[in-house]
Amino acid sequence: MTEKGKLWGVGTGPGDPELMTLKAVRALSEAHVVAFFCKKGSTGNGRAIVAAHIRPGTVELPLVYPVTVEKHRKSDDYGTEISAFFDRSAEEIAVHLEAGRTVAVLSEGDPLFYGSYMHLHLRLAPRFEAEVAAGVTAMSGCWSAAGLPLVQGDDILSVLPGTLDEDLLAERLSGTDGAVIMKVGRNLPKIRRALERAGKLAGALYVERGTMANAAMMPLAERGPEPAPYFSIVLVPGWRTRPQARAEAAE
Repeated sequence: MTEKGKLWGVGTGPGDPELMTLKAVRALSEAHVVAFFCKKGSTGNGRAIVAAHIRPGTVELPLVYPVTVEKHRKSDDYGTEISAFFDRSAEEIAVHLEAGRTVAVLSEGDPLFYGSYMHLHLRLAPRFEAEVAAGVTAMSGCWSAAGLPLVQGDDILSVLPGTLDEDLLAERLSGTDGAVIMKVGRNLPKIRRALERAGKLAGALYVERGTMANAAMMPLAERGPEPAPYFSIVLVPGWRTRPQARAEAAE
């Protein structure tokens, strides 16, 4: 009887290949199959990040999203299609695991932090051995690239999706010290308004493709209203007593 294979959820980090962990590299060295999420016609950023670590002869399994922004994420159609997609993807991977192959599923950032891998993990971990190689998150990579201390001491940090309604976003921003706003995209004008309502626009930093070769960053107040690319994030520093913040407040 064939021994079942192992499932790896591999965090590729935020974009810079040097920010991959040693465990992620080891998982790729053990994998017979490397699976990765992507849009139609693309292999995705996760695959590009790990390119140097995929062994010759490794089977590559693209998991192509059936929809991205064509349908509203809260619509019944979107939810049905995405759920069915994760079911199909899990079963494709299960075929390899049943055959005794080790499968590494790539996940940009960290697999269990807003990552698509988590949907596969919940479907497959009860049936197969599964291990997650934690990854450097986008927010950590971005504040490090910007050299921006975000919170310290008793500061509260909130991680907020930019897809929230504006009123709720402004409310959450008002009740926290530091914040990270993800899923920026077409939500950028709404995020800017919510930050202004919360009195935190002045210190907000917009980071685009953080840690990548084509990274860019600027104060959010100076960023135009056009939609942001997928790899974008807004950082709102807390730590109001830091020396720079005191100097800015005195001006």
